[in-house]
Parts: sequence; C-alpha cells; structure tokens
Amino acid sequence: MYAITPLEFAALAVAAAVVGFSKTAVSGANTVSLAVFAAVLPARESTGVLLPILIFGDVLAVLTYRRHAHWPTLWRLFPAVGVGVLVGTVFLMWADDAQVRTSIGAILLLMAGVTVWRRRVADADEEPDTVGSRAGRVKARSYGVLGGFTTMVANAGGPVMSMYLLSAGFRKLGFLGTSAWFFLIVNTSKLPFSVGLGLIDARSLLLDAALVLFVLPGALVGKLCVDRINQRLFERLVIGATVLGGVQLLVR
Repeated sequence: MYAITPLEFAALAVAAAVVGFSKTAVSGANTVSLAVFAAVLPARESTGVLLPILIFGDVLAVLTYRRHAHWPTLWRLFPAVGVGVLVGTVFLMWADDAQVRTSIGAILLLMAGVTVWRRRVADADEEPDTVGSRAGRVKARSYGVLGGFTTMVANAGGPVMSMYLLSAGFRKLGFLGTSAWFFLIVNTSKLPFSVGLGLIDARSLLLDAALVLFVLPGALVGKLCVDRINQRLFERLVIGATVLGGVQLLVR
C-alpha cells in the first residue's frame, strides 16, 4: 500500500465519493477529485489509481442514464479522442513526476477557465452548432483531441466534454447519457496504456479496492440531487476548488 495517513485516506475517500456524484449529477466536478489524488499521491501514479475508480463511476452512470445517449455524436468524437489519447500516452512515456504534476496543475487551471467560458456562452443564449454541420464536425474534432489528451494525462476530460455537449445543445438527460457512455468507453480503452506505462499495478489496485466503495454513495446522492441542484452555485464551488488545486500543484 501507499504510505498515507488516515487523514489522507479520508481525503481520498471523499474524492472518490465526488467521482460518483459527478458521474450522476455534474459531469466535470471530478476535477476536484483529481486535485486531491494528485496532492495526496505522487502525481504520475495518482492518474493510475484514479482511473479504475472513474470506470466504476462510469458503470453506475451508464446503468442510470444508458437510454439517453446520442450515438451519432459519440461516433463522431471517438476518432479524434483516440488521437488525443495516443498523444497523451507518448507524453507520459517521457514525463517525470514533476512534469506530470505541473501539467495536471496547468490542465486544472485551463479547465477552470473552460468552465467559466462555457457558462458565459450559455448565459448569452447563443444558438449552438448542430453536431451534423461543418462547424459542428470541426468542433467535435477539436474537442475530441483535447479531451483525449487531457483524459489520458490527467483524467481531466470531463470539463472539455461538458463544454462540447452543452455547446452542441444537449439537454440534461441527453447530456448525462451521452457523457456516461463516452467516458465508460474512453476510460476503459485507456486501461492497456495505463498498465503498459506502469501506472496501474497490484499496489494501485489494492488502494482502489479500499476506495471504490465510496463511489456508490456519491452516485446515489448525485441521482437524488440532479433535479434539485443549484447548478450555478455548485459550478462556482467547483471552479474555486479546481483553481486552488491547480495552484497547489504548480507551487508544490
């Protein structure tokens, strides 16, 4: 096992619960979990520990929202995401822990900025690009590559995909169903790369076994709250926590 204190384990447990909550309520909120895992564990190894926990959350989300996915959008995204995942894998082959930690911190700050911009675009009530238009296809490729890279390097593809799906005009159930299938497929496809890079091993899986149980209550709370949650306040809290986590990793 990793040399972590009871307080650090409690922080990881809360972060695992947030994963479950994000998968059934607010996609992208697990950037908070990313910051916690990278702060408690070595940054590079934290991505391998977090991945199976994310996949378990993805399974719960698919079981909850599986009927609401928009598959034409998913098929349009996957080729570009694959390119991004490969680029991220090459980066992880030569990056050391300090470089990964700095990259995660920078990605977290970028994602906070993306979320703020997403909210402003939504507030402006602009007409979204349809996924079948030329602009929609270019947008899908751009976000797909960025989402693939960020999810491979830092498991931080949630805000990128959230912004894409919202800008494409998805409503709540379609958003949650499409996002659930997207991340289950993408995160599962990352497993061989993570094992090959040494990010997932027996030690990381042992810690996962102790943490994965905390994902379920978080997912249940998310399912109960999804129709009642004050989205604006929650996103402000997520942005603030993400910025603090990113700054902490950059100055660590």
